[in-house]
Amino acid sequence: MYPPTVHDESETLVAYVDQQLDALRAAPYGLTEAQARATPCRSVLSVAGILKHVVHVMRGAIEVLAAPEPPPLDPSAYAEYLAQFSLTDDESVEDVLTAFDELRPRYLAALAAADPGAERLAPAAPWYGIHEALPIHARYYLGHQVEELARHAGHADIIREQVDGMAVPALVMSMAGMPANQFFEPYVPAEGTIGA
Repeated sequence: MYPPTVHDESETLVAYVDQQLDALRAAPYGLTEAQARATPCRSVLSVAGILKHVVHVMRGAIEVLAAPEPPPLDPSAYAEYLAQFSLTDDESVEDVLTAFDELRPRYLAALAAADPGAERLAPAAPWYGIHEALPIHARYYLGHQVEELARHAGHADIIREQVDGMAVPALVMSMAGMPANQFFEPYVPAEGTIGA
């Protein structure tokens, strides 16, 4: 949890992003590979697929923040976007988690280094009806990162609860080593599961 504190704008945005990353990273904790790939709702979303998409979100944000202008949109971008939400047969949850863990510090550093007041161009997103790069202040893009990850952390929480009834906030606290108290009992993953 990001506790109440006195931070500047950038520190606050980065801390909220990091909080969402904690939730996303905890979502597969204690699941089997099959459970992490399960799609128990009426969509193609799985915990593992959401994590794969978030890896692409982090990689894309690093590129956008490093470049003076957004890269040109590849015509295959929408197909790539849709493919981000499912693991292929040659990908494992461990592969996705390794990529997530490797990108996370670089992603947070890129967000922290961005001047919220700097003028930038937001990349086109034709799947949302935005067909050209548009001018923004970086704070718009930084706020979008919080929104994007919070949405997907919520997706992962719902899917995890459908798989085995565990809520992601309890998993985050368990992974952080919080001791049991009258409100919380730590989760102990079964041997051979993710993170055990």
